[in-house]
Amino acid sequence: MASKAPGESDTVIVIGLGRFGSAVADSLLRLGHEVFAIDTNAGIVQRWSDRLTHVVQADATDGEVLRQLGLAHFRHAVVGIGSDVEGSVLTVLALAELGIPDIWAKAASTKHGCILERTGAHHVVYPEASMGERVAHLVTGKMIEFIAFEDGFAIAKTSAPALAVGRTLAESALRTRYGITVIGVKRAKADFVQALADTRLGPGDLLIISGPTQAVEAFAALT
Repeated sequence: MASKAPGESDTVIVIGLGRFGSAVADSLLRLGHEVFAIDTNAGIVQRWSDRLTHVVQADATDGEVLRQLGLAHFRHAVVGIGSDVEGSVLTVLALAELGIPDIWAKAASTKHGCILERTGAHHVVYPEASMGERVAHLVTGKMIEFIAFEDGFAIAKTSAPALAVGRTLAESALRTRYGITVIGVKRAKADFVQALADTRLGPGDLLIISGPTQAVEAFAALT
């Protein structure tokens, strides 16, 4: 087992450096966070050794191993193990027994996610399902960006519909008529600006909108 010393308590533990775990670790690094990564594959650990301050080859399903690595004082952990259901569940259990207060885990299915939640995961993510939904919304060109939340709420970027062009947001009454809120407006060669009641929309304007998912989808369809 090769290892480097743990960092500060706000360092994020990432277990499993597959496609999902690697993407999380890479994004955390770009955001300025330290990452303590664990993987069972020696080759993967070697590839990440020059990029991560803390990377080890270890069995994360063994709570005693995690304790010996000094991970009990860490606050955040991400379990990126997806294909090995037993391994991901045992890893979440080991982290929960350590008392990690914020555990995120990748799930391959709804049943897998339910088990992870019962085992101790505080947040379960379904990357394949989420990406599939996002692509479905973007593929027709009605939306440029789409983010759905678990409670039936969504945020999207879409073009201003013809019925609103040349009118202020107050005049077009988009919130009253369509149940969505325009958060911001982006014009060509200009920064996004906060949407106000007197903001007048022009041809080619992009809107950041929010609201119930069905309302957001229906409004985007107008474009």
